[in-house]
Amino acid sequence: MKRIWIWTLVAFNFSVAQISFTESSQQLGVTASCGYTYLGSGISFYDYDNDGWDDISIASANGDPIHFYKNINGNFVPHNLNVVTNDLNAKQVNWVDIDNDGDNDLFITSDNSGIRIYENTGNMIMLDISETCGMLLDEFPYYGASWGDYNNDGFLDVFLSIRDNFIPNILYKNNGDNTFTLANNEAGLFNTGYMSFCSAFLDYDNDGDQDIYVSNDKYVVRNLMYRNNGDGTFTEVAEATGTDISIDAMTITVDDVNADGWLDMYITNDPNNNVLFINNGDGTFTDMAQSYNVTFNSTSWGAVFLDADNDKDLDLYISGEGNGSNTTLLSSGFYVNDNNGNFSLYNNAVPNDFAYSYSNAIGDTDNDGYPEIVVNNISHSNIFLWKNNTPDINNWLKVKLEGTVSNKQGIGSFIEISINGEKQYRYTHCGEGYLSQNSQTEFFGTEHNTIVDYVKVTWLSGLVDILYNVPVNQTLNIVEGSTLSLTEYNGDPKIFYKNPVNELFNIQSSINIDAYIISDNLGKKVLTGKTNDKNLTINLSSLNCGIYFCQLEFEGSVKKVVKLIKN
Repeated sequence: MKRIWIWTLVAFNFSVAQISFTESSQQLGVTASCGYTYLGSGISFYDYDNDGWDDISIASANGDPIHFYKNINGNFVPHNLNVVTNDLNAKQVNWVDIDNDGDNDLFITSDNSGIRIYENTGNMIMLDISETCGMLLDEFPYYGASWGDYNNDGFLDVFLSIRDNFIPNILYKNNGDNTFTLANNEAGLFNTGYMSFCSAFLDYDNDGDQDIYVSNDKYVVRNLMYRNNGDGTFTEVAEATGTDISIDAMTITVDDVNADGWLDMYITNDPNNNVLFINNGDGTFTDMAQSYNVTFNSTSWGAVFLDADNDKDLDLYISGEGNGSNTTLLSSGFYVNDNNGNFSLYNNAVPNDFAYSYSNAIGDTDNDGYPEIVVNNISHSNIFLWKNNTPDINNWLKVKLEGTVSNKQGIGSFIEISINGEKQYRYTHCGEGYLSQNSQTEFFGTEHNTIVDYVKVTWLSGLVDILYNVPVNQTLNIVEGSTLSLTEYNGDPKIFYKNPVNELFNIQSSINIDAYIISDNLGKKVLTGKTNDKNLTINLSSLNCGIYFCQLEFEGSVKKVVKLIKN
């Protein structure tokens, strides 16, 4: 038995030793620093010009403009976007397609100068629409910005975290015309007096809509969980879900850590334990940080899950508030997953990671399928760009989404892959972690396997795309509806329909349909009718191209709403 134990330990250490990162910011051309900012600034590792290469955007302090670095075949060059930002203390930098026109617009938060929003009018020509977008321009202490489609109308809304004892967080509804409406009251978000750092949109209960979790600073307040009621309103359920912790909560990082199809949450803290909420699948969570050995026990900020060695499980990187001078506290943490949910601290993966670090994000500098990590440091330290030098003995698959019925970026989608019955899951975000934005492309490690049995995308619209027998070592671009011949609405009764449609909208149901009402994106009824059949055909030739909602009535009482797009 002793020999077996020794062999297991040696084998695990051999596996860990394969993960290797090298700090390569200067070598790859990223030479900026963010200066000194109170409680750090954000970072984005996002392909903002849609050329297939992940770019880097660095939020910075007053008097220092936001730094944009364009990725050209794996090397970075400064990119002047003519965005005037040197008069604000920038916190979050989001690239988000607010108008669904296929290019990325720019959103910036600040803790002393309000918000800025720039429309990409084409070819990265940025137009400041801050004063016309309908958002408040007050100089609130804005921190995190998380984008999601809470009312499922196809346009991304934004939840803004405000670190203040009196000013509430803000939910803005996207009107679809480059303007936003303050939606706190209509959505039922009335909580005030919370020192909020960050939030995340997620579907914690797998009911198909987006909920919101909020990380709040200071022990005197608790974190918040807003459950989406499916009708444009929320109910605060932190206590009921077991997530109402009172800690110095910094980040909220969402992923499916144990690959069971339910989203988990990691929350950083001061030198007391970090929290890993494992989703129980019944609407509740359990803190398993100690069991998973990821408590960290130092002041920590940003955190991100990634499969660093493409061995089919998620590892964890944490940024810490320490420069290495205090040897009793960690300045960062790299935790390696052994494929069985056992994490081990292995900081040799990121040698000499000593800086006052706050936000971090993952992307792929060279499109080799092995994720890199970028870290924003303060006190005029250069950022860290951790180049992944792990031996490429394992295969990988990257997936990028494009919505048609759902929002253009495919935010709020579940991606599921299966290899010999073993599943992995990713959930798409726009703004998560601590003031961070990861690559829009999702990473999957496939180990030595060369074929993925299937890739399944469940979009916010309810549409499901499935691709079978997918070769590895490629970036798979999936357009919503591109694989569909017949789509099933996951509900009772069962509904089957083709989407998008041209002239005729054909629906098959498991029970008789009594009536239908079709409304446009503004809620105006445009077509109605009655029937008494399991098969329904609706002529849409009188309607313009666009997004519509079809309400179906069954047996006089049951109602279902499906979203359709007319080409």
